Amino acid sequence: MSARVSPAAGAVEFFTADHHECDELWAAVEAAAEEGDAPATVSAFEAFDAAMRRHFRMEEEVLFPALEAATGMTMGPTRVMRMEHDQMRGLLSQMAAAARGELDALVEQGDTLLMVTQQHNVKEEGILYPMAGGQLRSQWPDLATALGRYLSP
Repeated sequence: MSARVSPAAGAVEFFTADHHECDELWAAVEAAAEEGDAPATVSAFEAFDAAMRRHFRMEEEVLFPALEAATGMTMGPTRVMRMEHDQMRGLLSQMAAAARGELDALVEQGDTLLMVTQQHNVKEEGILYPMAGGQLRSQWPDLATALGRYLSP
């Protein structure tokens, strides 16, 4: 697993690295499922699920409100990202149910989630995070501190 990037690095760097960490956690789920190791698959899925949900919370509770306050846009990109997060949470819930016994279904649903996530991440990494990096530059030290609280054990 790659080293965690500190929130102090900036919006683009931190959130993009967190996307990559989630990708690595999903790869661990797939690897365990391919080996037919049900306990390892469930454990890996739980770590992946927790990381994805933490990522959504960091964005929805810290990044998005700050960006909306700075830009005055509440019906723009952050609204679309929240709707996509809701869709992904639904898939994660379905996957959690599948993890209790249907590893093939878990991986199949994971393929769907991966497709949705990749499209979502392109928008965040290409548009939203750079916008946040510019709009929130002066506030970033405080936002980085707030984000750091989500990473504590």
